[in-house]
Amino acid sequence: AGMEGSGDASRAVADWRLAVWTLCSVLLPVLITAWCSFQRSRRQLLIRDIFRKSKHDWHYTDLFGQPSYCCVCAQHILRGAFCGCCGLRVSERCLKKADQRFLCKEIMMRGTAGAPSSMPHHWIRGNVPLCSCCMVCKQQCGTQPKLCDYRCVWCQYTVHDECMVDCLRTEDCTFGEFKDLIIPPYYLSTINQMRKEKRTSYEKVVPYCRKHWMPVMVLANTRSGNNMGETLLGEFKMLLNPVQVFDLSKIAPAKALQLCTWLPCKAVRVLVCGGDGTVGWVLDAIDEMKIKGQERYIPQVAILPLGTGNDLSNTLGWGAGYAGEVPVEQILRNVMEADGIKLDRWKVQVTNKGYYNLRKPKVFTMNNYFSIGPDALMALNFHAHREKTPSLFSSRIINKAVYFFYGTKDCLVQECKDLNKKVELELDGERIELPNLEGIIVLNIGYWGGGCRLWEGMGDEPYPLARHDDGLLEVVGVHGSFHCAQIQVKLANPVRLGQAHTVRLILKSSKMPMQVDGEPWAQGPCTVTITHKTHALMLYHSGEQTDDDDASSLSE
Repeated sequence: AGMEGSGDASRAVADWRLAVWTLCSVLLPVLITAWCSFQRSRRQLLIRDIFRKSKHDWHYTDLFGQPSYCCVCAQHILRGAFCGCCGLRVSERCLKKADQRFLCKEIMMRGTAGAPSSMPHHWIRGNVPLCSCCMVCKQQCGTQPKLCDYRCVWCQYTVHDECMVDCLRTEDCTFGEFKDLIIPPYYLSTINQMRKEKRTSYEKVVPYCRKHWMPVMVLANTRSGNNMGETLLGEFKMLLNPVQVFDLSKIAPAKALQLCTWLPCKAVRVLVCGGDGTVGWVLDAIDEMKIKGQERYIPQVAILPLGTGNDLSNTLGWGAGYAGEVPVEQILRNVMEADGIKLDRWKVQVTNKGYYNLRKPKVFTMNNYFSIGPDALMALNFHAHREKTPSLFSSRIINKAVYFFYGTKDCLVQECKDLNKKVELELDGERIELPNLEGIIVLNIGYWGGGCRLWEGMGDEPYPLARHDDGLLEVVGVHGSFHCAQIQVKLANPVRLGQAHTVRLILKSSKMPMQVDGEPWAQGPCTVTITHKTHALMLYHSGEQTDDDDASSLSE
């Protein structure tokens, strides 16, 4: 009996040990995972707190795009934080030290007496751009696998460790290749002081008095088309003064453009990074400046096309779409070399039938085109689909594929047939007899539908020249979605209805899809009147050709 008792006790002890070990084997990984998760969350909170309080424009990355070294401990790092303005790169554990030790780009000089007209270089050590050359010995920099060599965050010049001498540390910065585009910090501090003293004679302030100074402002819509806006913001902040670069998802164009009042009259250039809708938004804000009496500060506008259609950008020579193939430096060179031109802007007034005294007419501003018919129906279906599932529409290719789907569907259904029986068209007060049509398009610019020269068609028959600054609109008709597709591949001509200074369209019955510059809606019986509103000052880049027939660009 004693032996049986001891055997039961030993089995109980063994079972207890097994239970303990089993519990430990289950709980230990859970506890370790929970502890790591807690530490990661705590670390992320600390990092976010540093980011929030810092004067640097810190961003976190899980993998640097090129070999990188921590600016504090000089160790090789795969992930960590980088500053979008000055280019500092730092490991996670050294982030706090780097934030305290290194200054970022100053947008405005502080604590300076008098009116300074220069500033020294701002050198950052290590992680210099690939293929950069030393300003002293002209040999390649950044070739050694360690933290080495220096770069000035303003002029972008690089210098070897061994070539860096004391005189370079105190030498005045020239601001490099883009000195005519950069707003120097000392200029802003001087103008700020003069404004406090209510002085407005800026003519003697450097570089205001410099003949070729044409400061540029970058207005980027990070939500446009292919979502490249965020990357471009950082690249432009590296090359320019960060105060010149604006994220339109955080600040309205009207507020951003007030910086123009600090700068020389008729010298500022604005680069809009976004689609045609973003460009229209900025041009509306510029029109508000005219109303405020700030007409002498109005800038000229260049475009970096990030949207889906980009027809206005194509017309002005900036291309049909940007996907990162051109370096940011080259974009700034193109802005410097671009020529100023005018763009007609039009007022589109839609008055509902039977509500003349009860309801205000809808008023739009048109830069590109107005249409009624199949292309407006495609835009309406596309927008309805995008509002339901916006996450699907982050690629220009997907957007065009959806347009193609709805265009094919309309070829089969023909929802807009017999349009000529539902509308009346007047050009400069003269009634136009309409053939059998499904759509009418009123054009201000040369391109339509994502790169098609609609007014030109196949180019095999004579037609009046069309320009975007002549105060005339081109009016065409289409027989349906299939006809539109044929025109886009140069297999058919549009039905040219004429040119006019004023267009009046009366929708007599039923509801039809309409659009102005890609913004669609369903419209009941109404009268649409299109009249000239104003001119916009744009920049034309002559180096970009997007059509087979180069000579056709002369017709714009």
